[in-house]
Amino acid sequence: MDDLRPFLRRRPDGRCRLMGILNITPDSFHAASRVDVDEAVERGLEMWSKGADWVDVGGESTRPGATLVDSGEEITRVIPVIQALRQANPDGLISIDTRRSDVARAALDAGANMVNDVSGLRDPTMEALVIERGCPVCIMHMQGEPGNMQQNPTYDNVVKEVYASLISTAERLVTEGHDSELICLDPGIGFGKNLIQNLELLHSRSDSNYSILWGVSRKSMFNQLLGQEETDDRLAGTLGVAAHAMLEGVDILRVHDVEEHTDLLTTLATLRPELNS
Repeated sequence: MDDLRPFLRRRPDGRCRLMGILNITPDSFHAASRVDVDEAVERGLEMWSKGADWVDVGGESTRPGATLVDSGEEITRVIPVIQALRQANPDGLISIDTRRSDVARAALDAGANMVNDVSGLRDPTMEALVIERGCPVCIMHMQGEPGNMQQNPTYDNVVKEVYASLISTAERLVTEGHDSELICLDPGIGFGKNLIQNLELLHSRSDSNYSILWGVSRKSMFNQLLGQEETDDRLAGTLGVAAHAMLEGVDILRVHDVEEHTDLLTTLATLRPELNS
């Protein structure tokens, strides 16, 4: 697919694009999303068939307290899946969820289209790789590291600070020649933010021209907000945020439950035709 820029923006009918979460890890926070290689390929194909625009392949859990893996292990987990998905669907859009440039390079070589970096391109070699390849990139904000990010996260103004950081990184890429329409910004809900800070970010979005991605699916904020301790019980809250996201003009939603989100967004687009671009 030659021009990927439209796939970082919402659909013409006003629906958010969907990015299905495919975790090839033993310890992702939502147990139902943990899969091995064969199951991952089957699930990725199903996500596309149910309405996902992107399948996001990750080999390292970045939940609070997750076990760190080295890049060799991460590559071993994700590359066979990406290769198999690309062979099965030559036109399917694949993103690689990684903080490591060597993993991202191997994934792009294996057929991935996009880099989704939860560390916000902190690694200069990742930034250089994105510029070199001219690929789509999602820059996510995270205060601290996965091991400590939820230990009293502090901001003077969370919305201003998060988006100032994201836009600064994006503009650095653009200055180096990267296409601004191949950049999306993710405020990093739950990554170094408490419930109040998460809600402030969900009530406000950047007024920049960059694409916006939200990743809120089944996160712990729904335990704090709704008392839903088990991730299996957080779908309703997740769908509530998805409806809000569509009304707020968010471009991409990263989700575990593709079919349910497709149904929700299609219904909302029908009821609210004024959202069509």
